[in-house]
Amino acid sequence: KEDFEIIDKTQIPNATELKNQEQGRTEEGRWSAPILSLAKKASENLALSYGHALKSASLVGFMSKPVSNDSTAKTSARCHAMEERANLMNMMKLSIKTLIQSALSLGRTLDSDFPPLQQFFVVLEHCLKHGLKVKKTFIGQNKSFFGPLELVEKLCPEASDIATSVKNLPELKTAVGRGRAWLYLALMQKKLADYLKVLLDHRHLLSEFYEPDALMMEEEGAVIVGLLVGLNVIDANLCLKGEDLDSQVGVIDFSLYLKETQDSDGKQDGGITAVLDQKHYVEELNRHLSCTVADLQNKIDCLEKTNSKLQEELAAATDRIGSLQEEQQQLKQQNELIRERSEKSVEVTKEDTKVELDTYKQSRQGLDEMYSDVWKQLKEEKKIRLELEKELELQIGMKTEMEIAMKLLEKDTHEKQDTLVALRQQLEEVKAINLQMFHKSQNAECSLQQKTEAISSFEGKTNEMMSSMKQMEERLQHAEKARQAAEERCNKMKQELAGRLDSCRQQMSQLDSKCSTLEKELKSEKEQRQTLQRELHQEKDATTLLKTELQQMEGLKKELRKLQDEKQQLEKVCEEQEQALQEMGLHLSQSKLKMEDIKEVNKALKGHTWLKDDEATHCKQCDKEFSISRRKHHCRNCGDIFCNACSSNELALPSYPKPVRVCDSCHTLLLQRCSSNST
Repeated sequence: KEDFEIIDKTQIPNATELKNQEQGRTEEGRWSAPILSLAKKASENLALSYGHALKSASLVGFMSKPVSNDSTAKTSARCHAMEERANLMNMMKLSIKTLIQSALSLGRTLDSDFPPLQQFFVVLEHCLKHGLKVKKTFIGQNKSFFGPLELVEKLCPEASDIATSVKNLPELKTAVGRGRAWLYLALMQKKLADYLKVLLDHRHLLSEFYEPDALMMEEEGAVIVGLLVGLNVIDANLCLKGEDLDSQVGVIDFSLYLKETQDSDGKQDGGITAVLDQKHYVEELNRHLSCTVADLQNKIDCLEKTNSKLQEELAAATDRIGSLQEEQQQLKQQNELIRERSEKSVEVTKEDTKVELDTYKQSRQGLDEMYSDVWKQLKEEKKIRLELEKELELQIGMKTEMEIAMKLLEKDTHEKQDTLVALRQQLEEVKAINLQMFHKSQNAECSLQQKTEAISSFEGKTNEMMSSMKQMEERLQHAEKARQAAEERCNKMKQELAGRLDSCRQQMSQLDSKCSTLEKELKSEKEQRQTLQRELHQEKDATTLLKTELQQMEGLKKELRKLQDEKQQLEKVCEEQEQALQEMGLHLSQSKLKMEDIKEVNKALKGHTWLKDDEATHCKQCDKEFSISRRKHHCRNCGDIFCNACSSNELALPSYPKPVRVCDSCHTLLLQRCSSNST
């Protein structure tokens, strides 16, 4: 069932020949005895398996053996599979042992041309191919061990780098070549045993690729994985470029495992003990390094978590700052709206007061005209009265009637005087109202100088009215003196009045009609007075409204001050948050620097790719060709090859206790990191 490739039948060793060779050997070392016994068993089993394989290959298509019983066939197949697993496990033990011994004896990193390493990969490939299922496709049958190795990327995320690097290699065109490249990279990472252990822990996934009797599905697979742990001692530097991994032939060379020993027994025992001591020491170093790597990974995880938390806090702070800025803009807009409304209300009140002042001026003008008309009528009546007194002097004969008429006239004069007194009182009330309006307008709007000027003009007019009233009173006094003179004359003219009584009566009726008209005018004046009082009440209401608006304006000013204080507090909070963000940025930069240091330590622990001397012909920095005078020098940090001028600097690295040679680019980079760490 196993696909073994055989170049020549002469390469297959027989069991009898091996026995004869072993009998001919007289002296064997103690340390080589187990190797030879294992090689003997492996060779016998492999010879038997090769014989069965050749027979089956020769008989395929020519003979069909009748099967007697299914049970006997199954038992024989199981025995055959067990023998193959035992042979492969023994060969794996031999190859691992010889590889470790040869690597420790050389004491350097192994190349891809090292024969024991090549044979180890051949044996490992046979172990992985054992029991593989054949998958049918449109092209044909496909049988490759790269399928189960691809599962490692899903089960262990650390293997994703290997998978991506294998897929990106353009030289590899077959699945076998990709599988071999994957094994090379896993060995260089010293995680081949870990990856295969992950596969064995998930055997339910391997059942898709392997038969139930396959080596990877049985206990032998776990044994082989345990043996592969010892390969972590070896440092391998395998170059995948330029190698034809697709067309390599996997043939096991038994001559490596059947060599005679030339050293004495004591030296061999001492070498084995030294190797075992070195192995234990290296295993302890490996464990210590794995512990340090785990601790560093935990620290990296913690730093990533803290970075994520800090980023979330930064996002929350930025969101809060944005919300505060939006609130500030809204408050500004509200303030502007309030200012516009207050300005509009002030303008409206100014216009209303102007309109009210105009109406008040017009009403005052109407009253002045009414007063002038009344005074004209009084003058006319006085003239008529003088004429009547003259007529009474002429009508002496009708004295009694004239006395009655005089009494009536006196009553009329008294009533008119009462009306004059009432008018004076009204004028005084109007003056008081004007004064109240003046004071209220001063209290309501001190800033309006126009109103004060208008009120001062009103006061001047009232003073003029007072002066005119005084003149009228003087005239009344003159009229009274004239009346006394007229009474004296009246006695003289009583005789003349007798003939003119009829005309006087007619004139009296006319006067009655005029008095009725005057009463009507007084009623209209009273109504106008009531309207003026109503207007005064309205003006009082307007002043109260203005006072309330002024109080509202003061409250708005207080709110504006509060908002400005809140704005200042918010600006302080924003400044504090910006300072906190700057500090957080410093912490982030420090954490990034720590991450870079940890990555450098990880790189130092894992090891850089060491460039071979044969691969470099020119300096990597200055591109000058190497010669006898211009020699090659390795940079201990990046592993590339430079000339002496480009790698003359020395620095202390984490993996080296003393200062070692470093190229110019690595020197500047490391100095920058040291300076940033110190800051």
